[in-house]
Parts: sequence; C-alpha cells; structure tokens
Amino acid sequence: MLTVQVVLFDGFDLLDAIAPYEVFCAAAMYAEHALSVEFVTAEGPRSVTSGINGLKIEASGRLNPERTGIILVPGASGDVEGDGPNSPPAILSRALNTELAGLIERALGQKDIIVATVCGGSLLLAMGGLLEGRPAVTHHLGMNVLGATGAIPVPARVVDSGDLVTSGGVTSGLDVALYLVERELGPRIAHAVEQLFEYERRGTVWREEGRAPSSHKAETDEETNIATNNTGMIYDTSEIKLPGESEFDGDWDTTIATPVGKLEVKLSISIRNGLIQGQATQGDETVEFINPLLQDNKLTWSLRVTKPMRLNLKFEVIVRGDDMIGFARAGILPASKLTGKRVT
Repeated sequence: MLTVQVVLFDGFDLLDAIAPYEVFCAAAMYAEHALSVEFVTAEGPRSVTSGINGLKIEASGRLNPERTGIILVPGASGDVEGDGPNSPPAILSRALNTELAGLIERALGQKDIIVATVCGGSLLLAMGGLLEGRPAVTHHLGMNVLGATGAIPVPARVVDSGDLVTSGGVTSGLDVALYLVERELGPRIAHAVEQLFEYERRGTVWREEGRAPSSHKAETDEETNIATNNTGMIYDTSEIKLPGESEFDGDWDTTIATPVGKLEVKLSISIRNGLIQGQATQGDETVEFINPLLQDNKLTWSLRVTKPMRLNLKFEVIVRGDDMIGFARAGILPASKLTGKRVT
C-alpha cells in the first residue's frame, strides 16, 4: 500500500495541506484503498494550529522518515508584509528548529520515498540546507529566497526532481497531488479524481529530461547565483576615496537583527593595495567573503550563512569612525539591520 504523510506544523497554510489531502483521499477511493493518507507532525499526534484564523487540525501520527511512500510538506500562512513573528519566514524558521528538518533529511536519503512540497514547503527544506543544487519551485514571492539558499529556482507549476517534487503557490497543491497520483497509481485514477473535482491540472511538469530549449539562458542574478570565488576582488581606485589605512580595516563585533532573532557575527577585514579580504565568524564557523567590493565608501560582499537557516546573504555597510552600520539581505526577504563596533 502507498502511504502519504501530510506534515503539519504550527502556522501551516490550510489549503497547502487540505487540497492534497483531499486529492489523495479521493484517489484511495478509486484505487480500492491501495493508498492511505494521514496528517502527521514531527512531534506525534497533536492538535496543530494553522496560520488561517487559528483553525486547528488534528494530526494522528508522527512523521516516519523510513516509511515507503510520499511525504508532503506544506508552506506557512502569515503576514505577507513585514518581518514580524507571524511572517511566513519566521513561521518556517520555527518549524525548522523542531525535529522536522532532521526527519525530512533522513527521508530524502531513503529509497522509495518521495518528498513533495507545496508553496513555502520547499523554502522550509531549502533553509535547512536540503535543496542545495537541486531544481525546485515555491510561491512566486519566494523564488529569489529559494535561489539564495543554493537551490535552483525553476518557474514551473510543478518541478519533478526524482525523489523531490515541488510545487508553486497554494493552489498548486492540487496539481502536485494529481501529478503524484498519476505518477504512482496511473493516469486513469488521476483522471477520475480530476473529473470528480472538476479541476484540470495546469502547466507542464518540469523535469530535467529531454532536449533543452535553444533559447535557454541560465540566470545570473548575483543574489541567487553567487560565484564561489573567495580570493578577494580588485576594485577600481579611480571611483573611490582610498585613505592610507582603510577605515574598514580591522576586527568588528556586529549584530544582525533578523526576523528570527539576533545574530552575533565577528568580521575581520583587510584591505591592502586594492585587495579586499574578509572573514565572518559565527560561533565556531568561519567563512570567507564572496566578491567583496569597495565603492563610493560602501563595502559590499556576499556571504554563505548556515544559522539560523542556510542562505546566501548580500551585505552593504559603511563605517563612521569605530561604528559600522548597514544591512544584510536575501532575495525579497526584508533587509536585516547590521550594527557593529570596531574591536580595539
């Protein structure tokens, strides 16, 4: 029997979870119960509060990352504007800090398990570092963020990457569920469910197969496809004022105020003869600046962070004496304020 585990977490989007659940239940009816579906959580049976008016759904089991079948992860529903505790990124981050990311990681390593996502569900996995280098899709508002995690954003309704099948905005939960029914149980069962629901799937499922279009051009957006050259960058001294000893030189204790809490990061910056080198240390992890550039008295660079989530961040800072101020940004997520003090 094919089992489907629909994962719930506090703040999940109702339609992301309910639409696929109903599709799979209808498929079970037409397939003479060759399929079973249930709501699960990382913690086990409990009442789960959705992000829609606090409506609660009862989960009957605990997510089993070794059970053959399909695991479906929905996105979050919250305040689209702003970066408060009820914003989708903050909700996803809280879900990420449970056992859920570890369970999904185990599932992706198992044979005969498909991990599927709807809307922001792919962002949850991506922020946990589980989609690096893999084609995926999410809600159109989160595509830049998806790219900033190291995933490969594909603007399709459904993206099939083998044991990972992702889908776009909320109503695409119907599409991905119907596609998975066709893929696992055959087109006649999927067609019967489409007729029952009076709904037809939209778009072509993207797969990394066949001949690529001749007009295909890879994205080069610097925030979604950051180069991995960490050796520093020569800047044009004709466009900036370069003091004898750069005001950015030295060690800095900085704080980045993000929607999911404050990050304490130590920066070490050296500029000699036009060559910029920098390191950022968070806890016991130290990473090199990527593509640093000093221009118009602003220092910019990109940085790969792993805490509290995996993202490629774009930094822009200025210095006034021993004070550093600026921001860090990932895709369309609200910019996070950076403040710092020079370490004497």
